[in-house]
Amino acid sequence: MTSAQPKYQRVLLKLSGESLAGEAGSGIDPGVLSGLSEDIEAVVKAGCELAIVVGGGNIFRGLKAAEVGMDRATGDYMGMLATVLNSLALQDALEQRGLPTRVQSAMDIQEVAEPYIRRRAVRHLEKGRIVIFAAGTGNPFFTTDTAACLRAAEVGADVVMKGTRVDGVYSADPEKDPNAVRYDTVSYLQVLSEDLRVMDGTAISLCKENGLPILVFDVTKKGNILRAVRGEAIGTLVGGCG
Repeated sequence: MTSAQPKYQRVLLKLSGESLAGEAGSGIDPGVLSGLSEDIEAVVKAGCELAIVVGGGNIFRGLKAAEVGMDRATGDYMGMLATVLNSLALQDALEQRGLPTRVQSAMDIQEVAEPYIRRRAVRHLEKGRIVIFAAGTGNPFFTTDTAACLRAAEVGADVVMKGTRVDGVYSADPEKDPNAVRYDTVSYLQVLSEDLRVMDGTAISLCKENGLPILVFDVTKKGNILRAVRGEAIGTLVGGCG
């Protein structure tokens, strides 16, 4: 294998909604969107089949709304719609680079997105199209992290790559604890028992049951998505040891 070849042939990339917001913290930053699409283009050109799940926290968070009195299910459905907005914005940025992209939604919005159909999604990937899975699982009370792990298992991805603003999984919050230690690898059980907050427990358990590794890495650093796909030593790999 040369350095230009991907280690992972089919990848599910999980992006937070906040990763689209940039320094503003909310909304969609066109500059950030352009940078992400450029990085994604490099991954596709390297020969990787890529699916993406993007959150909606830059626009709306159902859980936060529930904390101030909104019905939780209603808030979660609103959050799902926020992920559709982000998915369409990302699709547009990718298509401006000439990358064939399909948005599949777990909610029925046929005017702007295909319905989620697993076999169709796999066929898109085989044909070299980027598939963006929108609207989470289509059900309230489930996070987009769980949706990412579910879709990854369904389409036979080799790995879930979670792009964050930090360079891996730490023993504590590195922004609050200067003594926090970064792990190179960590087991599913350690993530759950130590509450390392990589993803929610449902997502971690789903990956554990299906032997699906999770790579947590800093997506804000230029070129890191390609480095991760190539298998370079960045971030923290969850799974394979517990």
